[in-house]
This record gives sequence, structure tokens and C-alpha cells, in this order.
Amino acid sequence: MEANNNNNELSPANQQLVKTIRQLLGVISVLLCAMLLLMFFLIFGVPDFGGKKNAPLTVTPAPPVEKPKSEFWEAPDENLISDEEVKYGRELIAHTGEYLGPKGKVQIMTNGMNCQNCHLDAGTKIFGNNYSAVASTYPKFRARSGTEESIEKRVNDCMERSLNGMPLDTGSREMKAMVAYIKWLGKDVPKGESPKGSGLVDVPFLDRAADPAKGKLVYDAKCASCHQANGEGLLNDAKTAYTYPPLWGDFSYNNGAGLFRLSRFAGYVKANMPLGANHANPQLSDEEAWDVAAFVNSQPRPKKDLRKDWPDISKKPIDHPFGPYSDSFNEKQHKYGPFAPIKKAAEEKKKTS
Repeated sequence: MEANNNNNELSPANQQLVKTIRQLLGVISVLLCAMLLLMFFLIFGVPDFGGKKNAPLTVTPAPPVEKPKSEFWEAPDENLISDEEVKYGRELIAHTGEYLGPKGKVQIMTNGMNCQNCHLDAGTKIFGNNYSAVASTYPKFRARSGTEESIEKRVNDCMERSLNGMPLDTGSREMKAMVAYIKWLGKDVPKGESPKGSGLVDVPFLDRAADPAKGKLVYDAKCASCHQANGEGLLNDAKTAYTYPPLWGDFSYNNGAGLFRLSRFAGYVKANMPLGANHANPQLSDEEAWDVAAFVNSQPRPKKDLRKDWPDISKKPIDHPFGPYSDSFNEKQHKYGPFAPIKKAAEEKKKTS
């Protein structure tokens, strides 16, 4: 009777609260039982009632989403370099001036430019003169020297021409490291192949000669902010290397460098300059690329003895700016164009020879 008296003392509101709490406890109990049962099935499997034990429940993961394969060469991830020699080689390519420039840590033997000023992003950028095809195609015969060249010879060509310096000892730590890095970059390229995106883009010929005067307008508008109005580049604060390389003057590439050919310079800037441009999103028109190439390569720069270049003059590129030639076109047209007539004459001569 006392218990009943106590229940009767609860107000209607409190009686409803007690009822609600009891209902919630019931729901929680059911959920706990369900969770325990599910855990049992996941661990021990779902029993069939015919006496056989089913396999444990497994959750099949979704298949990984594969990154679409690019049609262009993709450089290996530099973060996966484990070989210290390869790491040093990359460092030398990216910061050549700090190691081998006028204030070099190792030697003083170049103009202070970096290899990656011509071979962008340490030789990895698509159509940025990358190293993708070096290991797969060297050693190879090159008409410029008239000999079969090794990777070491090719590196020293850049040292003597683009960096206007002295050749590295082929047995030096620096040469071995740079070659090791270049080979590492091309390790997945089949022998004899040049993947898409190697080298530079080919800019269509103009139907006129490239114009240095028009090129100056392009340079002033789109290049001078980095390379300076005088074309002599911009050194870092420590004056040990270039933040932006010189395009002419005493510390730029000499007249034997590949970029001194207008087609190479035009292809280089078309896919890479100004900063932010790439082959898919160029910022220069074809005419601007040719004209700015003509302007830059009309400026003063160091000279190299080229008398041993192109022993077979019939193999000279149509835009090689120095004679003699195996055709009747003069040096000015071979340097500035128009190039289509030179190419056409060469093709006709080849057909009849």
C-alpha cells in the first residue's frame, strides 16, 4: 500500500517523464543488442541454420581512382630520389651558378647561369628543353661536332656554350652527379625513344623575316620586368647566382649556344615565357616569339670559336647564322629568315642528290 501511495504522489507531468525515460531505455537496450549482434557476425560470420558457417562479412573497398595517363612524358617524383649522387646532380642542375659560377663553392668556371635556365624545372618541364630523352638516345652522332657524343660531351657542350665556361673533368664528382641525375630522369624511357614533350615546340615559320625592332617592343612589354631593360638579368641578394638570367651581355650564353638559333629561342619562349606560360597556355603569338628571338639574338654577347662546328656544312640547320653554306642564301637570311625558301631549296636538293 505504501508503494502505491508513493506512485500516487507523482504529478501527471512527472509520471509522463518516467514513462518517456523507460521507453528511451528500452530503445537503447535494443540498439545495444543489435550492435553486439552485428559485431558478432562481423567477427565470426553469419551462421546458416543448415549447420554450415558462412565466411566472415567483408567490406569490399572501392577500386582506386587512377590518375588519367598524360600523353606527355612525366618526370619521376624528385621526392623519391634516394641516391645521394643523384640528389647532388639535381642540385647542380638547379643551382649551377652557386657551385661553378664566378663565386662558385666548388670551382669558378662559368658565367653564373644555371643549367635549368635553359632546361627548365631542373630538366623536367614539358617542352622546356627537358632531359627525358637524353639517357635513351645517347651516345649518338651529332652533326655539329661530326662525332658520336656521350652524355658527358653533351653536358660539356652546355658548359662551354650556354654557360660560356670551361668543360668539367669527365671523372669529377660534379660531372658524375649530373650524369647520374639525367639518367635517373630518363630511367623509364625505352632505349631509342624520345617521349612526347621532349625538346622544344616547333613554331611555324613566318612568311617574312623575324624583326628585331618589333621584338624590342615585345621584350620591353613582357620580358624586361624580369630580365631587366639592359638584358643583363637580376642577381640574388648574395650576388652568387641569378634569380633571372641575363639574355645578353658578358654573362649570358655565347654565340655557339643552341638558343642563339632563332628557331630554338622562339620555341623556348613560345611554350615557357613569360613566367606562367606553358605549351598548352602560351602567352606569346608566333610572330612575337620569332621577333623577340630576333631582338635578343641581335644583342652583344660572348663569342666562341666555331670553326670546328659542322664539318659537313650541308648538315647545318637552316637557321644557323654563320656561313659557309651549301646553298646560295646569305647569313642574314639564315639568321632572321624568311626560312621557308631555305627549307624548300634544301628539300629539292635532297630529292635530286
